[in-house]
Amino acid sequence: MKMGKDPDYRFSLANERTFLAWIRTALAFLATSIGIDLLSATHDSPILRHSEWLTPGLASVALVTAVWAFLRWYQNEKAMRLEDPFKYSNSLIAITLVVVSFASLVGYLAI
Repeated sequence: MKMGKDPDYRFSLANERTFLAWIRTALAFLATSIGIDLLSATHDSPILRHSEWLTPGLASVALVTAVWAFLRWYQNEKAMRLEDPFKYSNSLIAITLVVVSFASLVGYLAI
């Protein structure tokens, strides 16, 4: 990215580490989605019977999380280069709500 001035490398690297943490989260959602899809073909479980929505749901969450990670990285990098204030993100609230929602649904289906 070539705009403004180069930020202190420590802040740029911290921003990159945050991006990588979000990408790992997206990969975890995707791996879970693939695992549920594979298990649903070989096991008969109350939870796995609902994999027709659980698998694409988790894959969609993975996609949104990966895109969100890049957009947040870009937004923070741009703010550092232009010496603008960081914008508040609702990403932590959103990802928490998604995880709680999926966990609640899986817990309900397991009963």
